[in-house]
Amino acid sequence: MACNDSSNPVGTIAIGLDVGDRKIDCCVVDGRGEVVERSEIPNKPEALRARFQGNKPTRIALEAGTHSLWMADLLQECGHEVLVANPRRLRGLYENPKKSDRVDAEYLARVARLDPKLLAPVEPRSMKTQQDLAVIRSRDQLVQTRTQLVVHVRSMVKMMGGRIPSSIGTESFGMKAEAQVPDSLRPAVGPILEMIRTLTRQIHAYEAWVKEAVERYPQTKHLQQISGVGPLTSLAFVLTVGDPLRFAKSRDVAAYFGLVPKRDQSGGKDPELGISKAGNSYVRRLLVGSAHFILGPFGPDTDLRRFGTKLAKRGDKTAKKKAVVAVARKLAVLLHRLWVTQAPYIELKEVKKTA
Repeated sequence: MACNDSSNPVGTIAIGLDVGDRKIDCCVVDGRGEVVERSEIPNKPEALRARFQGNKPTRIALEAGTHSLWMADLLQECGHEVLVANPRRLRGLYENPKKSDRVDAEYLARVARLDPKLLAPVEPRSMKTQQDLAVIRSRDQLVQTRTQLVVHVRSMVKMMGGRIPSSIGTESFGMKAEAQVPDSLRPAVGPILEMIRTLTRQIHAYEAWVKEAVERYPQTKHLQQISGVGPLTSLAFVLTVGDPLRFAKSRDVAAYFGLVPKRDQSGGKDPELGISKAGNSYVRRLLVGSAHFILGPFGPDTDLRRFGTKLAKRGDKTAKKKAVVAVARKLAVLLHRLWVTQAPYIELKEVKKTA
């Protein structure tokens, strides 16, 4: 049966797609809530286009994932309304004791038909934005790999009774650490040191790309008015947020990056919980890194630093950690506000004199 069947006027026809690496389970629910089609589509652009191109515009729901970007692009080109569901809001899907691909596709279709807001749909990025994000995410993978290799070499040398001085940082490790490696370990760690040198060169190439990319995104320069926010953090923030006007309030951005406390209120209980850690973990990590700099020994005297320092002095064991998160949360809100208003930023407002 064609998925664009409009013979039933009650409600809205909706389609749910459960996407796997090789196939897509498709379920069509008509205006009366009846399943009128179940089918499988190969997970290939040409197969998806052949299935949906030329059909009457229909609401289609799929879960955010590896394939959701190009699929949403293709389906929108075919004229359909596409809802990319937030996986964190699909508890009914994952807690279903009869979970299967067919069941998941039907669940998505039924929710999309009744109330799309329950899917908490996310805004798919443009292909160009995703390509630029892929570059900085690739850089991050190389940085993490290099860090793991450096830790490995330090550990191996320590096991043999040696020690590589902590003054040799990660950036220069590949060149300077070799002289500290015992001869007996050279066959084991020599190739790793060479790999570290190669990774460092490739990371430098990515960093040169970042410097060039910020020229294509002039809004990043405005965000770099804040100490601790450099080209990488500002670029990642701009690319990930996409359209700043999709947030009604700047403080919503903190929730988008998972920097607000979780809540589990029930009856008279409202316990203090950790942050939600929802959304983009990479940008959240960059914001936390910026917060560490702001509160660290090299951070200048600013309102953000004073705010965090005051929180850190509250005395309990986790005060410093909570202060870092609070500064990162405030930083996310501030970055969005600066982006929207394009206002100049004063890092330290004048202290009012008391009478």
